Amino acid sequence: MPERPEQDVIVIGGGPVGLATAMSLAGQGLRVTVLERDGEAVVAGPDVAEHAWGQWHRPGVSQFRQPHILLPVGAALLRARLPQVVDALEAAGPLRINFVAAGRELPGMGGPRPGDERYDTLTARRPVLDAAFATAAAATPGLTVRRGTEVTGLLTGAEQLEGRPRVTGVVTQDGEELRAALVVDAGGRNSPVSALLARLGGPPPASERAEAGFVYYARTYRAVGGAPAQAPWPLNHHEGVSTIVIPADHDTWSAVLVVSSRDHALKALHDPSAWERAVKLLPELDGRTDGEPITAPQAMAGLHSRIQRTVVEGRPVVTGLLHVGDAWASTDPQFGLGLSMGMTHATALADTVAATGLTDTVDLALRFDEVTERTLAPVYGRLREWDHHRLAEIDAAIAGRPYETDDPGWHLTNALDGVKLADPDVLRAFTEVACMLDSPEGAFGAPGLVERALTLNGGPDWTWPGPSRAEVLAAVQAG
Repeated sequence: MPERPEQDVIVIGGGPVGLATAMSLAGQGLRVTVLERDGEAVVAGPDVAEHAWGQWHRPGVSQFRQPHILLPVGAALLRARLPQVVDALEAAGPLRINFVAAGRELPGMGGPRPGDERYDTLTARRPVLDAAFATAAAATPGLTVRRGTEVTGLLTGAEQLEGRPRVTGVVTQDGEELRAALVVDAGGRNSPVSALLARLGGPPPASERAEAGFVYYARTYRAVGGAPAQAPWPLNHHEGVSTIVIPADHDTWSAVLVVSSRDHALKALHDPSAWERAVKLLPELDGRTDGEPITAPQAMAGLHSRIQRTVVEGRPVVTGLLHVGDAWASTDPQFGLGLSMGMTHATALADTVAATGLTDTVDLALRFDEVTERTLAPVYGRLREWDHHRLAEIDAAIAGRPYETDDPGWHLTNALDGVKLADPDVLRAFTEVACMLDSPEGAFGAPGLVERALTLNGGPDWTWPGPSRAEVLAAVQAG
């Protein structure tokens, strides 16, 4: 029998998804080592929130100071599976919100209902959230986190499936070889593991890749005399620009303008003056850019929607290596699904390992692929389709013509989006889908709900309200 390695599982990547994966597996009594290429983390202590925001730098995470949100499905998973993370986050001072709290108070919406606690979540700036995960991980028995350790190679052993490499460990930047029964890639959007896997000579994963096609101009504020009220809905769309408002900890929040990366004339939004002129046109941002700016408008671009499937035609292309979160599939971040998709994936992996063990790497790969395809692949597919249509719609606006498509799903999605704040049942159904609590078919399956929604605001031919792209462009160029 081969000698048992010093750890059962190696997790590559020490962000929230990697640490959630590691803590979930260590909770089963497994010996888990996390390898994180960035240096030391901020953990619990005095003024942890401001210390994390002001002094913690993660060069490997370009979006570390971009807005993030933990959706209700992610918060519920943490409460149920990793309460130690919730405890650490509570100590850092998060903001508690309910996704429907503001929308249900609008005229005619009927106020709270029993069961609305389903839409509760905690929100904090990304460094504060990461500090909570790091604090909880540091106190988890059986879990070792090694920071400043980059993985530069994969080790292989005897195949369990002919012609398919079996990963048995990793090589670090110092040439150290670490072996484990399972290696988990939680390295995020820019994980190096796919390139390392290609060196092993097996068949490639089935991959899809497309430009996400958006630029995100985000600015974070601190309240002066009190934070603004929660927005009725955090994400709103107009003819050529979308807006996001994300509340966070300690009276801070972020406002984001999202435009097409092909809309070159709007690249001036990185300029604070152009930014301020543009936001004054957008009614949902009224009063939500009046605080003290603690960042300039920060641009994030060059993102891709990407998925890689390591089970192809019913056979794993590799065993002993699994991908979770953004390392498996990365999506358009304007919907805020990435972190909650990662939490869902992490707990799904832990449940799969609990059911199969680590010995049969082929069975583990097949079962994990099955649950991934059932629970998360449809979410990825819906986001990819939305991106395709939205970018084409903005292209049409730039060209000065209406967007035409024969896809009824796009028109229906827009129509339901447009009336979510006009009907209490539509609001909750829309929230179920937006927060990954239900599928569109399940959430809108009540008899007559969709038909009633389509009568509320112009039916399926509804168009985005608010300023036109030309008006936003004129404001940006006014300086």
